Amino acid sequence: MNNYAASQIFLHWLTLLLLVLAYGTVQIRPWVPDGPSWQGYAVAITHITAGATVLCLMLLRLFLRLIKRTPAIVPVPKRWHTGMAHLTHTCLYALFIALPASAIFSRYFWGAEWSLYGVAMPYADAADHALSKRFNQWHKLLAPLGYWLIGLHTAAALAHHYLFKDNTLLRMMPSRRQRR
Repeated sequence: MNNYAASQIFLHWLTLLLLVLAYGTVQIRPWVPDGPSWQGYAVAITHITAGATVLCLMLLRLFLRLIKRTPAIVPVPKRWHTGMAHLTHTCLYALFIALPASAIFSRYFWGAEWSLYGVAMPYADAADHALSKRFNQWHKLLAPLGYWLIGLHTAAALAHHYLFKDNTLLRMMPSRRQRR
């Protein structure tokens, strides 16, 4: 087995696309008109939907990681590379579960009606705005770590490919069909 399972590869790259959408909406927010507007609504809905979907995908990816074998890296990397990879992946999973979860908890404790994917979501009968704001503060505090972790993850994958010349990056690339 040289590659991750097709499902893992698909979910990896879909997660990246959704993270680009979630972070991209944060970056374009300053150019969106203040107050209620279709642009503001579209940006907010895109951010919330992309983030919530990242949460679902990360939980699914974590489950698949537990039941599927990890393909071997050839040649075998140094032990400290493996340790750093495990630490980085743990941080990535923790962050991209905690970030959307904190936003969802913030919405829940705000105590007002809200929906996700067009479905009415539960909310606290008795609003706790202080707790809601605390979850929102955690969301805003943790979010910039994503840039760093994604950058570190990308740099490590490229270093493995170009400097260490192993198959780390290739294991997560979609297979090319051989032409006859």
